[in-house]
Amino acid sequence: MYSSFHTHRFEPDRFSRDNVLLDMKQGDVNGDGIPDHVYLFGNKPDGPSGIFADQITLVIQDGYTQHRTVVPLQNNAGYNAELFLGDFDQNKIPDILVSIDTGGSGGYGIFYVYSFAHNTLRLLFDSESYNQQYKFRVQYEDMYKVTVSSPQLDLLFTIDISGKGYSYLSAYYNDDGKLKKPMQGEVLALAALNPIATAGNRASFDLLALQRIIGTTNADTLGYVENLLTWDGSIFISSRLTVAILGTHLISHF
Repeated sequence: MYSSFHTHRFEPDRFSRDNVLLDMKQGDVNGDGIPDHVYLFGNKPDGPSGIFADQITLVIQDGYTQHRTVVPLQNNAGYNAELFLGDFDQNKIPDILVSIDTGGSGGYGIFYVYSFAHNTLRLLFDSESYNQQYKFRVQYEDMYKVTVSSPQLDLLFTIDISGKGYSYLSAYYNDDGKLKKPMQGEVLALAALNPIATAGNRASFDLLALQRIIGTTNADTLGYVENLLTWDGSIFISSRLTVAILGTHLISHF
């Protein structure tokens, strides 16, 4: 279990003005009634037009005092760094969601959620802790099935892969549908973290965590784990876990 109230180290007013502005949002993140400015800055080694940035840094500027709080990110390199402001911890003060794509074939993401209510920085969520907390097992089964299980949440899902085609299935199965040998897949690290306004929670946001389910190779996507995370007053908990599968062409069933 990760600590949702871990205080991230930061140094006020020590920030290089030479870095490139990656994103900016405005909102009252400290709760004093005056809109603040929230920035993401970073270094672009390939120049301002480059798509990769490192040394990505969160900067919060108080709308009243203009004081800047600089928040170095532990994992601070990637693509498409962006901000979202919304209330996740249900205190009616917007929190700060930082999202960064890591690039590469895995499609992983880096995510942080910070609270800055009353000018106190708190880390509510980070993707590294999430990946350590939520573990899954992907197992090929007889008769062209793959099971995805979460021992932590005591949940089991079954994916029918019989529509994968003969060339795929014959690599793993005998003609009678029995596995040739034990085979495992994998649930990859967090790929997306999306704010969700649910029907019963319009005043604040939940988080929908998305992870890709693969077979024996990274290119073999079997589906996605979707984990709805809700703030319970002290931490984010899983309020609904589902598995989404990919569709097939209708003609293959007729």
